[in-house]
Amino acid sequence: MKKQTGKKKQMQNVNFKSIEEFFEFIPADELKIVEALRKIILECIPDCEERLSLNVPFYRRHSNICFIWPPSITWGGVSHKGVQLGFTNGNLLQDEIGYLNRGKRKQVYWKDFSDVKGIDEKLLQTYLHEAALIDSEKAKKKSKKIKRSLS
Repeated sequence: MKKQTGKKKQMQNVNFKSIEEFFEFIPADELKIVEALRKIILECIPDCEERLSLNVPFYRRHSNICFIWPPSITWGGVSHKGVQLGFTNGNLLQDEIGYLNRGKRKQVYWKDFSDVKGIDEKLLQTYLHEAALIDSEKAKKKSKKIKRSLS
């Protein structure tokens, strides 16, 4: 068995204090993709809140709906190819065409983008609108459960 040293393994290569720091850090090629995806998200879900979590932007209303994860932000020393647009409840989305990647994940699904030209805005809008609807439905169910438990 390996001896544990006093050093903790760092899960990420960065620690941002603000969304502005995030945007300043991202390389130009990734930033173009991030900005294009962000614009689509904010147009589709205008009442969402953008906040940093795990050093990447997450978009939420009642709960997290989606996130943008560029490859320059690692997790556990592991990077990925392309900027990921992830759906936190991707398992609940209708994805008959298999557009989203699942990997070995049960809940979070995503799509990788290596170029702005690869972004199908209309298709993403469909997924984002459905993800926002799922967020609203889950919030309603949670609210009903709380009301029943208080009665």
